[in-house]
Amino acid sequence: MKTCIRSAAALAALVFASAGVAMGQSDQQTVTIEVQAINEIAVVGNPTLTINAATAGGQPVSVTDNTASYSITTNETGRSIQVAIDNATPLPAGLTLTIELVEPAAGGTSTGSIDLTTTAQDAVTGIGPTAESGLGITYTLTADVTAGVVPQTNITVVFTVI
Repeated sequence: MKTCIRSAAALAALVFASAGVAMGQSDQQTVTIEVQAINEIAVVGNPTLTINAATAGGQPVSVTDNTASYSITTNETGRSIQVAIDNATPLPAGLTLTIELVEPAAGGTSTGSIDLTTTAQDAVTGIGPTAESGLGITYTLTADVTAGVVPQTNITVVFTVI
């Protein structure tokens, strides 16, 4: 009986020793990850604004175009969209070009209609993390009679997420 117990103990020791050998080796690896600030904006459309009418005794009739839109992606909070006319294409005298942006549904506040100048101005403030597209842009062109006849001119509007 003692021999049988010794044999069983030896067999158990052999099984446990073999299990350690079969388990293999392990190691570790450090993976470095990072997500940087993402603030992207893109605009779509080519609005055309043509003033061609007035009521006798009054200023020319303003025109509006809401065919343009924008898309925005940001992973930060407290972002704003600023708009300005590019210095290389200033607005002719006697004209006022206004813009209004629809704020993202995920958050933000439109500042309403803005008279565009070459100085950047907030159009939407308080934007939080969002990825949205098809957000409306409305342009309105107003002229007074002192503008005279203005040939077709391309005005570049700059959109910046800050």
